[in-house]
Amino acid sequence: MSELTAILGHFTSIIAVVNPFGVIPVFLSLTSDFTSELRNAQLRKATSFTFLILMLFFIAGTYIMKFFGISLDGMRIAGGLMVMQASYFMLNPETQGRKLSQEQVETASHKPDISFSPLAMPLLSGPGSIAVILGLSSSATTFSDYGLITASILIVAIFVYLVLRISPFFVKLLGKTGLNAMTRMMGFISLCIGVQFIINGLVPILESIFAK
Repeated sequence: MSELTAILGHFTSIIAVVNPFGVIPVFLSLTSDFTSELRNAQLRKATSFTFLILMLFFIAGTYIMKFFGISLDGMRIAGGLMVMQASYFMLNPETQGRKLSQEQVETASHKPDISFSPLAMPLLSGPGSIAVILGLSSSATTFSDYGLITASILIVAIFVYLVLRISPFFVKLLGKTGLNAMTRMMGFISLCIGVQFIINGLVPILESIFAK
């Protein structure tokens, strides 16, 4: 049960920032001229790339911190700020945020393959989700931790694929208002995660200061 709870916690942290519901309008816009077979093929590649990108930062997270001399607490605070920035745009869907500029949309619409850019990066595995992954990487201490977080990332990739696979259904069911509501809900969860990251980073620093 504890392992299931851990996976659920990691999954919630990651999916709240990845927020596939907020990507639906851009995904459908970029693939509007695609056949269903081509759209699904691009989606499979995009979610595979997303899994690989998040795994790369997860595995390399500790080495990145050591190379740049970043402390665990510093990583938590910086990650929290990045997640809070991402959550701001999710709580305010009318802002640019996760959307692409008109120029980016036009450029992407002429690309034969949009699976890596802009779908996988930056839409699905952007700075916010990478910050969460680095935060999880910094807290992993055992092989069990690494296994559970890896399983969570894989479940996130599968969930993203399923959501975007049936995205036309979500558009019909929820409409623009419903999608915005889902995005705001994800935004609130990610905001809480960002605040908790910052608290987790500040508490040890403050304790060390007042202990002197």
